Amino acid sequence: MRLVKIAQSYLKQAEARLSDAEDAYREGNHPYAVRLSQECVELSLKAVLKAVGIEYPKVHDVSDVLLSVKQRFPEWFQRELNHLSESSKILVKKRELSFYGGEEAFLSPDEVIGKDDAKDAVERAGKAFTLCRKLVKELED
Repeated sequence: MRLVKIAQSYLKQAEARLSDAEDAYREGNHPYAVRLSQECVELSLKAVLKAVGIEYPKVHDVSDVLLSVKQRFPEWFQRELNHLSESSKILVKKRELSFYGGEEAFLSPDEVIGKDDAKDAVERAGKAFTLCRKLVKELED
């Protein structure tokens, strides 16, 4: 039960990131929306790993761990793992760009992260959060 409490705490943080990402998207702060979306996905995935007793590496992308222990999850969640893994990988790659832009080409974050990137990121974060919250709620019972 203690692991589920920790997972719930991670999800609380993920939900706050998602809400802020949605606000940033609406305000046109696309790099920040991507960054917050990545953090939401990371916290959501770490929550479900923690909830099923899996220790994960302290890195931003835990999708390989998630896939390696897929048998620990219910079938409905297993069907979503490829999408969740893909979302994590995509957003981790955009994380650095959302902070620093394309430094080598002297491009700002606003020049390399656009509205479509932010929209996709927020949608991926919303789906990841919703799926992970559903799983943790099932484990509460």
